[in-house]
Amino acid sequence: MDRASRQSRVAKLPPRERILDAAEELFAREGIKAVGVQAIADRAETTKMALYRHFATKDALVEQWLRIVAADYTAAFDRLEAAHPDDPRTQILGLARFIADGLSEISHRGCPFINSIAELPDRTHPARRLIEDHKADQARRLTALCARAGLSGPDEAAAEITFVLEGAQVSAQNGSIDQVGERLMRIVETVLDRRSARGTAL
Repeated sequence: MDRASRQSRVAKLPPRERILDAAEELFAREGIKAVGVQAIADRAETTKMALYRHFATKDALVEQWLRIVAADYTAAFDRLEAAHPDDPRTQILGLARFIADGLSEISHRGCPFINSIAELPDRTHPARRLIEDHKADQARRLTALCARAGLSGPDEAAAEITFVLEGAQVSAQNGSIDQVGERLMRIVETVLDRRSARGTAL
């Protein structure tokens, strides 16, 4: 989206959504610590006072931004479940494709969860807890899909797939490996085949 079209879209948003939109852009581009409340207010074309009416602290704004990011991933699970309710294997592959398709953006901006964890070493920080809870929920859902798909050792299968999905995002971010999306899909398919009833379980 070019700058003019973005400005036109954002101008129509209510103040709270403009603040979140500005925070998303600045946090993703510059990092949490480097971005001050005034910069977010300026980008949202509002004031610090208005920002604090919607978000009591910068930490609360960070947490809400990451809650929205997490909801995008949860929605991907939900869409796949609705589209393929009786085909857990297709749901797993669809999740892998969702991650693969997002790698080009991650290569430019980085994974918001990985970036945020690096800036939030305190595990009691509400945004850090949100990320950990989100990852735990994803792991539970993926494990359940692996079990429904009849994979041997569904806990371990889910761990292997998660390792590949998250490793692909790091590799896309640091540019260490080419054709990351294609490699991601091939490896996930290999895990599914190896652990399926048709393959040789470990």
